[in-house]
Formats: sequence, structure tokens, C-alpha cells
Amino acid sequence: MTLLCAGESFDDLIFSGLERLPEPGEEVRTDHFTSTIGGGAVITAVAAARRGLRVAVMSALTDAAVARLKGEQVAARNLRKRGEPGAISAALSTGTERSFVTFNGSNAKLEPRLAHELSAIASSRSTRGRPDHIHLAFYPHDCAAWTHIVSRLRARGITTSWDFGWNEPLTADRGLTPLLDALDFVFVNEMEAMLYTGELTLTDAIAHWRRRSAIVIVKLGPEGSVWISPKGDIQQGAPRVKVVDTTGAGDAFNGGFLAAWLRGGTPKQCLAAGNAAGAASTRTPGGL
Repeated sequence: MTLLCAGESFDDLIFSGLERLPEPGEEVRTDHFTSTIGGGAVITAVAAARRGLRVAVMSALTDAAVARLKGEQVAARNLRKRGEPGAISAALSTGTERSFVTFNGSNAKLEPRLAHELSAIASSRSTRGRPDHIHLAFYPHDCAAWTHIVSRLRARGITTSWDFGWNEPLTADRGLTPLLDALDFVFVNEMEAMLYTGELTLTDAIAHWRRRSAIVIVKLGPEGSVWISPKGDIQQGAPRVKVVDTTGAGDAFNGGFLAAWLRGGTPKQCLAAGNAAGAASTRTPGGL
């Protein structure tokens, strides 16, 4: 394989086309509903596979997710044990705003299993089946432990990236900065860029991210994306599309970006590929 995506997966229930999000105690109806699979690892993997990359997913997967991934030409390493409930995420979408409620299911037990599997890859001296790049998509509860794993993967010649999503408790982990510096790429959206730096404006957050060793990719939605490194910033605009649902668009961006980067694309080409994948994801409900 070329790319291994490790992290959470969900059965997604998406209520789209809402005129507005409901107030507390209020019911809002819609004629638009989609049931699909999602989660950062799954959506990133499928987006990359659709661009011709050899991809595998490591997650706690439901039977429906395994079947869908097979149809998408994505190999599956299923860490969900027999009898464990799958994770479910319900999304309410107006096209410009979203709200979620999530049942963790087997994802609550996923992190130590991922740590075990990825430590085994880092320890193996065999190159058979070894990925070129590992993308992680979940909230790490012990940054120091993951810094150790990521550093060992790098010693084996495996590059890494991480999309942490929005997780406020992560900002209090003193091990976050060393983990960021151990990675090759960090993916954040505009709000996350400010959250993880403690800055109040995107301009100040970008100045903060320039001091990190990893290349930081900030996803700006309809404004495109920006590549941030100590050597300078590179920005790329996004294509204009009619947005139906933005669920999973950031993860689709990651897949398009990584597919281009693993083929040797320039920063501009990688950003453009990510923007195109993210924009395409918004044209129908769900990240896929």
C-alpha cells in the first residue's frame, strides 16, 4: 500500500436541506436524508483511492463500512471486536451550518488498538506491505506516547500526517507541541488553526504555525487553502461549486492533497488537488 489511514469511522446519518438548525426543544423536518459511512480515516482513504492511490484503512469498522470500502478498492484492517457496537454520527446540515450528535461505540476502545498496530509497523524490519505514509484522524489522549510512535515510524522511513479535528482538551496537553513537530503534515481548518495556537485571529495563528517543524495545511473552505512552513506560505484558491452539505469536506481535502503529494506534486498542485476533492465532497450529502 502507499497510504494507510488510521482513525475513527462512523455510520453517518445526514439530515440535509434544512432551512435552519432547530432550537432547543424544537423539531425541524426535511425531505433530504442520507445514510452512508464516514469518519476522518474512511473519507480521506476513499478520496485518495478515487484518485488512483493504493490505500488501506485501519479502524473499528461496521460490516457496512467494510463492504463499502471493498467497493471503493480500499483495503480494511478492522479493529472492531465481535459484539461491539459500531459508532454512529447524526449530522444536521443547512449547507452552511452543521450540528452533530455522536454515539462513540467501539471508537471508545480504538486508540490503544491503533497504538498497538502502528507500534508493530514501527518495530517491523520487513518492508512487505509497509505504507509510505500514515495519516491519523482522531483525538490523541496521550500526545507523548504518540510522539514516540510517530518518531519510530519516521525512523522506518514512513512519513505521517494528522488531522486532530476540533478537540479543546487537546490544547491543555503539554505534549501537543512535540507531537506536532514529529509529524510531516498537520491539517487544520481556520477555527482549529486558532484553537491550537491560542490566537484570536487567523493572521496571528499562521504566524504561530510558521514556527512549527511540520508543514501545516490550513483549510479555508470556499477561500481555498494555505501551505505554511518556515520557508514561507503558499495559498491556492478553491473551485466554485453549489454546496449541498459540507460534512466530511475537510477529510476529502486531505485525501486529495495526500494523493497528489505522494505522487510528487508541488505545493500548489497538492493544495489544488485537496481543494478540488473537498469541493466535490460538498456537492452531495456525506463525505463520500
